Amino acid sequence: MNPHLDKLHPYPFEKLRQLFSGVTPNPAYAPISLGIGEPKHPTPAFIQKALTHNLQGLANYPSTIGSEALRAAIASWLEHRYGVPALDPATQVLPVNGSREALFGIAHCVLDASRPALVMCPNPFYQIYEGAAYLAGAEPYFVNSDPARNFACDYASVPSAVWERVQLLYLCSPGNPTGATVSLDDWSALFALSDRHGFVIAADECYSEIYHGAAAPLGALEAAHALGRSAGPAPYANLIVFSSLSKRSNVPGMRSGFVAGDPAIIKKFLLYRTYCGGAMSPPVQAASIAAWSDETHVQENRAKYREKFSLVTPLLKQVMDVELPDAGFYLWADVRRSGLSDTEFARRLYAEYNVTVLPGSYLARTAQGVNPGQNRIRMALVAGIDEGLEAAQRIVQFCNTLKTP
Repeated sequence: MNPHLDKLHPYPFEKLRQLFSGVTPNPAYAPISLGIGEPKHPTPAFIQKALTHNLQGLANYPSTIGSEALRAAIASWLEHRYGVPALDPATQVLPVNGSREALFGIAHCVLDASRPALVMCPNPFYQIYEGAAYLAGAEPYFVNSDPARNFACDYASVPSAVWERVQLLYLCSPGNPTGATVSLDDWSALFALSDRHGFVIAADECYSEIYHGAAAPLGALEAAHALGRSAGPAPYANLIVFSSLSKRSNVPGMRSGFVAGDPAIIKKFLLYRTYCGGAMSPPVQAASIAAWSDETHVQENRAKYREKFSLVTPLLKQVMDVELPDAGFYLWADVRRSGLSDTEFARRLYAEYNVTVLPGSYLARTAQGVNPGQNRIRMALVAGIDEGLEAAQRIVQFCNTLKTP
């Protein structure tokens, strides 16, 4: 067996299952889960129609590179969304079966196992980053998010000796679970470090289309273009961006996303994925073209999240320290006012009010002496408005009972 498998941590939801073991939730309340970031808004009918009207494609083996039409649709979306020069669909765009498998696979593609390698990850983080590092024979290095910097990672605190060993940097903007976005100044500093040390930046942008302010979050390709890195002999050097339709278009079960950026990396990643057998089925490609080509449903989806957050956040602020995030569909709340740890908060809330939230410490690792997820919970506001409000009201009631002598 691969010895690196022994380094893998249980997934957060397995830890949550163990935390709830033996607990019978209060039967007076219907269950509400804010634990898993699975979109619950309806899948648009036109996407379903495009999928079912192209089932004849099941009779053909799909190519790993995907159809020209799909790559062109993705390139067009990138151009219009981020204001970047048109990407070459043949060399700078690659469809993937959801961003999860691609984020995992990129480590196996770009890491040089002949020398000790570090994979830099935000902390807290999406656990795929850590697992990808371990199973590719590298070690993760965690950079803590800083509440004083709106949960941005403090990359300036990383010693130069560490940067010299980094071969891959995972970056999530908007972040999971914090909702933090990366500024142009931060991008400039990271690109300079990448140029100096030669590491690849894997930018996870799966939450890019759910934002709460007037301005859309800055994207990695957009930042690179603004800093003069989108053209020349090495366009988007050492940068590859990952995105997905799951959150944007409410199709998590369709498993459709893309990678885009540095053509040299795309070329090698295509070769790697050809051997993995990760080709997207033709019906999913057809539905994906429809989804990437329409913005109306994205705007409607974003409006639903904005309404939910505008109603739920003020309620929860009465009993815990929580703020509207830059983007994404999570609330990242500090529960120390309750007098409970994040795990005890989650366990008792489930037992007494049948609401599931995820302890923040399950989403982070202890690094530089602290676990930045400790005493926090992640709440995924993915259900409908009525259910989200009901969950918030139960949480307020729960917290208020803790104050009762």
